[in-house]
Amino acid sequence: MDIKSTTGKLLKGDISGVVSDVKYTIERSLTLVGVIIVTVAASIGSGLFVLPSFAAAVMGPGIWIAFLLAGLVFLPGTLSKSELASAMPQNGGAYLYLERSFGPLIGTIGGLGLWASFLLKSAFALIGFSAYMYAVTNYFDITTNSTLMIMAALALITFLNILGIKKVKAFQTPILALTTILILIICFMQIFESSFDLSIPIDGAFTVSKNNPSIVAEAAALVFVAYAGIYKAGAIGGEIKNPEENLHRGMLISLLVITLFYVIVTIVMMASVDGEWWLDGNGSPREDPIFAFVDAVASTKVGVTLAILAVLTMISGALSGLLAASRFLFAMAKDTLIPDTLSNTNKRFETPHWAIILTAVTMAVSILTLPVKDVAKLASGFQIMVIVVLNVSVIVLRKDTPEFEWYQPTFKSPLYPWVQIFGTVAGAALVIIMGSKAFIGAGAAVIIGVSTYYIYGKKHYEMKKSSQEE
Repeated sequence: MDIKSTTGKLLKGDISGVVSDVKYTIERSLTLVGVIIVTVAASIGSGLFVLPSFAAAVMGPGIWIAFLLAGLVFLPGTLSKSELASAMPQNGGAYLYLERSFGPLIGTIGGLGLWASFLLKSAFALIGFSAYMYAVTNYFDITTNSTLMIMAALALITFLNILGIKKVKAFQTPILALTTILILIICFMQIFESSFDLSIPIDGAFTVSKNNPSIVAEAAALVFVAYAGIYKAGAIGGEIKNPEENLHRGMLISLLVITLFYVIVTIVMMASVDGEWWLDGNGSPREDPIFAFVDAVASTKVGVTLAILAVLTMISGALSGLLAASRFLFAMAKDTLIPDTLSNTNKRFETPHWAIILTAVTMAVSILTLPVKDVAKLASGFQIMVIVVLNVSVIVLRKDTPEFEWYQPTFKSPLYPWVQIFGTVAGAALVIIMGSKAFIGAGAAVIIGVSTYYIYGKKHYEMKKSSQEE
């Protein structure tokens, strides 16, 4: 809430405006460390515990280069988003930037596409979580229903999101610390094993890159969603303390940490176990590659321990994803592009409970109806397209025109506009390489966004604009 603006409304007798400001207020409680925890936890979940086997099925043991390439393509978008976030540190993230750059129609399309992307990423984490849950229950000879367990986990993260972001961070911090430390210890110990063969991932990466670079690009496009958690910081900008500094620092530090983590762990995984261990008996990618890796190099007990942590980590990642996805609806509802009810905040916990519940219900439908690889491809495709548009947004907003005089970022992307041009071209190339799934997802987002805007948003947006001008 802008105190100066709200005070002005009060002095003018604009009681409804004051009520609206208070109604839309969410507490700023997240520090720099909190931003890093939320973004890293949101990324490491399915990005590490599920995607490596799907990437390896595409290009073999050299997958570290796919993760590195994805991180490099993600960098321009992160720089652009850091700049945009420093100028507009409110909830809504990329939706807010698109709406301010290109207007309400593109904002509606982008906002709903981003919402779908984040909820699909979270749904992907919960789908993958069932494979690790099976490893745990199978070890202890317990019979469970995986769908029921996924729905129970979804209910849990919905409840925690309604309680508020402080509860989210409190849940994530110990889980993320334990999981990361255990994985790094196992990887460190493997380096000194006689069976460790660094040539497997190194030769695998450069052989494929030389002979068929499009395969590397395809794998990079597939794992792109592994970095999506970084953008969650922008979506919760209204809940971050000192956002002008903590937002861009949190995103850039998180990208560096996550990229190094993925590259190091995937190199060690592929150098430690020979053969196509990432495939199951039917030749399909395993949904529990970390369990398979640890089971092979350590013991089943250690593998089960890590599987338990994997379950909690992916729940944690889905928790952050639901948090961020709901904020897109919250921001769009504040702009009256979708029903105002979705901007209501809980009186006790100050969280947008209806936006959270609607997002959770949509996640449940996705989990029950979509195959796991399609979920990953759709989520990655949306994320890549968002990066392309964010890079274009920075170029548009930096124009020296009266229309964008309000744009005063406290952080400016270096090497402008070359970084943005590279990010736009590289992102567009990855979308093309991904093929039909990405275009189907984009087409669906455009159709739904345009329909929503002309059926509901346009009328209410113009009414709000007219009342503000009066």
